[in-house]
Amino acid sequence: MLTDIEIAQAAEMKDIREVASKIGADEDGIEMYGKYMAKISDQFIESIKDNKDGKLILVTAINPTPAGEGKTTVTLGLNDALRRLGKKSVVAMREPSLGPCFGIKGGAAGGGYAQAVPMEKLNLHFTGDFHAITSANNLLCAMLDNHLLQGNALNIDPNRVVIKRCLDMNDRALRNIVVGLGKRLDGVVREDHFCITVATEVMAILCLAEDLKDLEERLGKIIVAYNYDNQPVTAADLKAVGAMSVLLKDAIRPNLIQSLENNPVFVHGGPFANIAHGCNSVRATKTALKCADYVVTEAGFGADLGAEKFLDIKCRMAGLTPDAVVLVATARALKYNGGVPKAELSNENVEALEKGICNLGKHIENLQKYGVPIVVTINKFVADTDAEVDAIRKFVESKGCKFTVSEVWAKGGEGGEELAKAVLDTIENIPTNYAPLYSTELSIREKIETISKEIYGAKGVVYSPEAEKAIDRIEAIGYGKTPVCMAKTQYSLSDDQTLLGRPENYDITVREVYVSAGAGFVVAIAGAIMTMPGLPKSPAAERIYIDDEGNTVGLF
Repeated sequence: MLTDIEIAQAAEMKDIREVASKIGADEDGIEMYGKYMAKISDQFIESIKDNKDGKLILVTAINPTPAGEGKTTVTLGLNDALRRLGKKSVVAMREPSLGPCFGIKGGAAGGGYAQAVPMEKLNLHFTGDFHAITSANNLLCAMLDNHLLQGNALNIDPNRVVIKRCLDMNDRALRNIVVGLGKRLDGVVREDHFCITVATEVMAILCLAEDLKDLEERLGKIIVAYNYDNQPVTAADLKAVGAMSVLLKDAIRPNLIQSLENNPVFVHGGPFANIAHGCNSVRATKTALKCADYVVTEAGFGADLGAEKFLDIKCRMAGLTPDAVVLVATARALKYNGGVPKAELSNENVEALEKGICNLGKHIENLQKYGVPIVVTINKFVADTDAEVDAIRKFVESKGCKFTVSEVWAKGGEGGEELAKAVLDTIENIPTNYAPLYSTELSIREKIETISKEIYGAKGVVYSPEAEKAIDRIEAIGYGKTPVCMAKTQYSLSDDQTLLGRPENYDITVREVYVSAGAGFVVAIAGAIMTMPGLPKSPAAERIYIDDEGNTVGLF
């Protein structure tokens, strides 16, 4: 059996200009990055602005497990299936981060015969967007520390700097550091911190900005620190916005690549849904909607994270209305939630599956609260038995949802035709009544508690003293009427990754709260989740190398 990277390396890719023609873009509508990658030009985006919007389909999943759910695989396979059925469709997905590639999760280009290619370039440096975001963020940090050294005219309190430096890599040793050591001209000594690039506010801003002007305005609002008078100091106060925008002027343009079946795939932006809002860029999604009848997009991790933030943050801010949601699950993951060890997941165990299926049930109930029609699909593995599939089918149909089986990993678009037909039928016959879960007029605590109780199933919320003070300060300076972006473990509906299935009778613990003023939301960090991940004991990087023929081995 071929690995994902072997399948990708054997792909017969088309010239990106031929792929671009499928969205109506000629050679002047793209800027090529080699033969198989391109950025969409501002001129093309402007030229299609009056086109009618297509239908928007969100792909999400149950909580991830070590067994893997295949959300991105289904996203790409569904789009290829829609194309096979003669529909004009486009994928809009996120860019992968180097952290998971060299850590534990692997790449984010799909799998099997439902992948985006060129897979190696996509998973590594791609078009340099993440490097640009890293540079812009760290330029702002450098300008802040320089300001402290050069007289501190803004009266910044060095102990109340809130902006963090970043790196697109898992490096736990950088979570808490001291900078400015050495001689006087080496800087002001203070405690500093790093987060991973995808967790930065600059990443969130790039993904939520409508255009370059909006990007500049949002960058200017970034709160970098507080002064001795307890007032926020912004990137605009540091006069950093112009230089940051210059670094990001290419990164804000969506990227275009292709699927294994040579269909157009927009890939742009990449925040993690466990520590950020987890959606691809508004600009990519809106551009896709103008040049296709159907747009298939995804949101990171489980529906309790990515889908909640897609529906409560991205759609609200961008004025988007989703027409259908595809909820992905696997028999293996449901058995894992039912207590089966990873090594035994290939064995039939309907009893354990029925015990763990409560996780799927909670996600269905959550999505139904938003008024968007749902199609549940099982990403089928070879070892899945008819008895297991039938048990899932009966459960899903009892919840009032359509059920399909996807075999896109093994069959590509052909294996997704059943799902594609179900999605089309749903869109044509069931109207969407999308509405966010909560009003932004609620207090920060009320919004946190609404998400925690309604989506996670918690009975209450416990705040650390630091979080309590931060909420009061954020509301006092006028940022209380924004959406809330929750950061928590992806492995459980709760903030404790060991609580599988459908946890009940527990409290969510919020330990930290801060405002991302430029992004336009408040971040609440729950449990032990870190914004700078660490590498596992045996990271994937140990098994990645270049062979004698120059091929990358072990990437995914």
